[in-house]
Amino acid sequence: MPEFLDLHGRTSKVVRALAEQDMRRHGLHLGQNLLLAALWERDGRTPGEIAVAVGVTTPTVVKMATRMSAAGLLTRRRDDQDNRLVRLWLTDSGRALREPIEAERRSLEERVTASLTPAEREQLMSALAKIYRSASDLLGGPSAPAATPDTSAPGRSSAGRQKAG
Repeated sequence: MPEFLDLHGRTSKVVRALAEQDMRRHGLHLGQNLLLAALWERDGRTPGEIAVAVGVTTPTVVKMATRMSAAGLLTRRRDDQDNRLVRLWLTDSGRALREPIEAERRSLEERVTASLTPAEREQLMSALAKIYRSASDLLGGPSAPAATPDTSAPGRSSAGRQKAG
């Protein structure tokens, strides 16, 4: 197997396991944090809108929403204007997870990149954004948002989203 693909695969697997472990501490499965983040950004979205925002299928969002509704993190309500649409709304419990989840993600990013210098972190984010855009283009999918490092926090960037699975 090519060296890059092997290292990327192993790295993705271990980072995903760490992220899953972090989300479990809050009663979530990895990926559900992305659904919450979409609602933190704009509450009352449809499952289809969320699917586009986080890069998964609508049935995946519906399945996650069913679990999260049962856990008391969100509710489903028919759209006021179009009864065919269902919108997802955060509960107080879902809103209360915002800071702890965002803190967990920042902490994980800092822990896994702790041995990198700020310049190395910036280079890593730039290279990963380019690889993401190339791979997305090869699939005919959307390109990644611009990965402009945020210098206000070491190791942070605007392209730090993970894909739900």
